[in-house]
Amino acid sequence: MDGKAAPKAAGEGTPATTRTRLDRGRGALGPALELVHTGRAPTRAVLTAELGVTRATAGAVAAELEALGLIRVDAHPGAAAGSQGRPSHRLEVAEDGPVALAAQVHADGWRAALVGLGGRIVATAPGCEIVDADPAKVLGSVVDAGAELLHETGRRCVGAGLAVPSAVAEPAGLALNPLHLAWPAGAPVREIFAERVRAAGIEGPAFAANDVNLAALAEHRHGAGRGSRDLLCVATGHRGVGGALVLDGRLHSGSSGLALEVGHLTVNPEGRPCHCGSRGCLDVEADPLAFLTAAGRDPGPEVSLLQQANELIRTQYADPGVRAATEALIDRLGLGLAGLVNILNPDRIILGGMHRHLLDADSDRLRAVVAERSLWGSQSGVVPILACTLDHNSLVGAAELAWQPVLDDPLGALV
Repeated sequence: MDGKAAPKAAGEGTPATTRTRLDRGRGALGPALELVHTGRAPTRAVLTAELGVTRATAGAVAAELEALGLIRVDAHPGAAAGSQGRPSHRLEVAEDGPVALAAQVHADGWRAALVGLGGRIVATAPGCEIVDADPAKVLGSVVDAGAELLHETGRRCVGAGLAVPSAVAEPAGLALNPLHLAWPAGAPVREIFAERVRAAGIEGPAFAANDVNLAALAEHRHGAGRGSRDLLCVATGHRGVGGALVLDGRLHSGSSGLALEVGHLTVNPEGRPCHCGSRGCLDVEADPLAFLTAAGRDPGPEVSLLQQANELIRTQYADPGVRAATEALIDRLGLGLAGLVNILNPDRIILGGMHRHLLDADSDRLRAVVAERSLWGSQSGVVPILACTLDHNSLVGAAELAWQPVLDDPLGALV
């Protein structure tokens, strides 16, 4: 031997070969990023199996996503204790990578945040507890707060998403029924939001959608809904009740964005008048104000109705009046859920807002009501009912809107 290294096989490990492998796997960049984003591919070995590609192609795809600043690949993987075989490279979202601007407006205020891949909230603005009657003024303040966060952190922004307590009609992005805000019906919230985002010099597209829809999307990808196929989410906001359905990983929003207005299911025909013109809707029979009224408590101005209701359930459930109010709302909620189960046949239900505290207070009662009223309750078992697990899930969901173009085509969105 003359000391020279043996020549590599044609193309083995060369830049040209790596580029060829990436070219073959370019269509896998988006699916690969979504697998890491949702935690379903913690290692390169899992990524290879999930994508159905060769190890070399999976390695090239992971390397390209790392070059884009979206993920980190463990360069020196160590074997787990007791494991056999070659350790696989771990994959994680880049902690210092790009972010999305997320904003949420509700009856008791607004909040802005920066959210990275993986649903991680990177920074939040203090928020505001007063919502002006002019949506342009409110959304301008929200975007200004987000722009300040971007300036402070120096992060690249991929886009912006807005969550509002209203059905949002597509394709125009109109807030049709912001019932618990003083905004005019049909306010063009997406257009206003996009204009404010552009005026602030923030890069990327802007989106807007219903807050419970976005909470469901976030929980499906990062929280209590992970692994479900047909996920039903029902939640109380600060006022009213909303619902959402995720089918095969995508929100089901109907033909024009107005699907799953579950708050207007009638659960008490002789009940309270609803803002929609009907009576006894879930929206007014199972929200925080309905609970406080049933418990004989006068709402105070110090904190939101949602906070007051949640605290009452958590700390004073032994009080006979609070317990009776809790049971009454559980029965109404269960009746509404049973009707939805009969129509939608979900494989999981998740509850948010005050409803998750009702579940904590007496899960057996809620499940029994759903089973009794559901056509399939006794034959195939009650559909699992779980509490939402993410803090600020509507904010995280708003960020998911902005991240979606990157998940669909990382190169096209970022290069």
